[in-house]
Amino acid sequence: MQQYQELNSCETCCLGFCRQCGREHQLPAGAAYQASHVLMAELQAEGRIDLHLPAEEADARFSTDYLFGPARGKMFGVMVAATQAGKIVTLRAFSGQYNGFWEIPGWVGPMFDPDGFRMVHDDEERKIKALGRQIDAWEPGSRQREELTVLRRNMSRRLMVDIHALYRLKNFCGQVAGLEEIFPPDMGIPTGTGDCCGPKLLQYAARHGLTPHGIAEFYWGRATASGSRQHGGFYSSCRGKCYPILGFMLCGLKERRR
Repeated sequence: MQQYQELNSCETCCLGFCRQCGREHQLPAGAAYQASHVLMAELQAEGRIDLHLPAEEADARFSTDYLFGPARGKMFGVMVAATQAGKIVTLRAFSGQYNGFWEIPGWVGPMFDPDGFRMVHDDEERKIKALGRQIDAWEPGSRQREELTVLRRNMSRRLMVDIHALYRLKNFCGQVAGLEEIFPPDMGIPTGTGDCCGPKLLQYAARHGLTPHGIAEFYWGRATASGSRQHGGFYSSCRGKCYPILGFMLCGLKERRR
């Protein structure tokens, strides 16, 4: 099996600053590091992520071949946590969508209701794409092209506001907040915020009464165009999208684990 980048099991994976309490919170990889290697071995052996199905029933849309093509690879996350009864459980997540799917059995889903997302997103996205085709029909620099470009930009901004409103983050103090309450007022909310593995896993834990003991995230598939993510490499949570929300989401976990 390919040798993967090593990670000290005590290395921090999840890290963020909480504006509510004014402190930085972190969660080390811990036991999730070894659990990640178990998942890597399964992905290597099976070549797919619909691992709940026998091989003869596998869906080609969930093949890991998808990750080694033009779409490139994806981050995967593993969380080891304890139930209220003290049972240790392992949960898995992938970043964003997998080949157009938000939900796949055996994986923690998105932070929002996918049906609600489709209601907010799909119709408006079709309108925005239709505007794009209209824009392309006009000569560059024409008044009509400029007006349609402004209209499309405004529609896209409104759509992002509506999408961000779907995210209601819960932490281990029992607090719930939206993205606009968590991010500093002078900082925009990056596209894709809340769709990374760490936030998905922590949201699931907070909603289901689990106490996380560790989270590890690794990249699987064709390297990113910039080379910043390599196949089999472990990486800490990102600064732009995750650092502001992980601080809030981890708040209260240290006290719970005592």
